[in-house]
Amino acid sequence: MVLLVGATGKLGGRVARELLSRGTKLRALARPSSASGPLRRMGAEIVAGDLRDPSSLASACAGADTVITTANTARRGGDDTVDRVDRAGTQALIDAARKAGAGHFVYMSVYGAVPESPVPFLAAKGESEQHLRDSGLAWTIVAADAFMESWPGAIVGARVLAGQPVVIVGDGRRRHSYIAEHDVAQYLVAAATNPAARNRQLAIGGPQALSWRDVIATYERVLGAPIDARYVQRGERVEGVPDVLLGLLAMSDTYDSEFDSSGLASEFGVMQTPLEPWVRASLASARRGI
Repeated sequence: MVLLVGATGKLGGRVARELLSRGTKLRALARPSSASGPLRRMGAEIVAGDLRDPSSLASACAGADTVITTANTARRGGDDTVDRVDRAGTQALIDAARKAGAGHFVYMSVYGAVPESPVPFLAAKGESEQHLRDSGLAWTIVAADAFMESWPGAIVGARVLAGQPVVIVGDGRRRHSYIAEHDVAQYLVAAATNPAARNRQLAIGGPQALSWRDVIATYERVLGAPIDARYVQRGERVEGVPDVLLGLLAMSDTYDSEFDSSGLASEFGVMQTPLEPWVRASLASARRGI
């Protein structure tokens, strides 16, 4: 039995569908307000619960051999705060899994997350990673670099499709190993099903580290037209661009995350997705309204 937390999200949904297609007995933790009907129809057992409610986690973990969590606050707001979900909620789930006798815990984290990070989200992820290592559970931490969907897709693709200029903080030359969400899901499934992943941190990224200038050039090749790209200084405010997004872009301009995960991809049978075919597919889907 696999318990999946975050199954109604985009990444968790991919993981759920893949596990169910393999005949895995799957239990999904879902809030009453979540759209869990499709998962139920595919054969998942749905249990009511919430990372913000530790009392709901014991019954969810009961009988689970493996616990996977992809839940986080990156695409949420309101009461889903970093402290309540990424820190306290995740650590309560780890404790519940240990008490229930789960054999393996798979944690979706972020490349570069450390407890000392000045970014609250990354600090909470780093603290939860340490809590998991200290728990006594067999563990796997999947630490992904920035998703293509959340970075190239949102920063460049969405603005191009909306007829808006692309805004980059800095000179756009820092390089990052953007990874497709589909590939991340494949790593998570492999982590849950391949014993070789146990008690390891898997740092994963795409097949090539790229700068924002590389990303923009890729979109220009696919579109066959130049893109209006504007490069601004850190701290500069831009009308129509949220300050929080400008802050994240500024942060990404302070370091490179250039590393080779091709060995892990080969070991766990993941076919890495390059940016250009991902851009072609994402633009085609957006134009069809998918």
